[in-house]
Amino acid sequence: MPKLDLESVPQNNRTGYPSPFDEAVRERWVRRLSPVIGFADFGASHVTLKPGAASSQRHWHEQEDELVVMLSGIAVLIDDKGRTPLNAGDIAIFPKNDGNGHHLINESVEDCVFVAIGRPPGGLCHYPDIDLMVGQDMRYAHKDGTPN
Repeated sequence: MPKLDLESVPQNNRTGYPSPFDEAVRERWVRRLSPVIGFADFGASHVTLKPGAASSQRHWHEQEDELVVMLSGIAVLIDDKGRTPLNAGDIAIFPKNDGNGHHLINESVEDCVFVAIGRPPGGLCHYPDIDLMVGQDMRYAHKDGTPN
């Protein structure tokens, strides 16, 4: 199965973000590729952001490197350094534990599509703009550690 039939991979817009943080990703549509193709050592997702949608809340991982490859459309990368447009063919990298909170937003009137690659979920994930973090158990909590 070297060529993946993308249309056969289920697409959804589920999120684990608690309200009101889920609103930003309501029109983020994800196809989780790794479970379908049997990859266990890293995660890969095909993501479509409808106009106005964000890829996530701005975040950074302690134990996960991330790589994003833009396939079509335009997204704006927002991180600690500011705003950077990403066009089809652009690649963005997010080294683990660098503390640089990042996410993508589709501010255009057309869909944008990218592939995101990283490790399977695990480790701490920090959200610098909001009172939220994800622990090793993949549960959301407040920054002081109390359950959300």
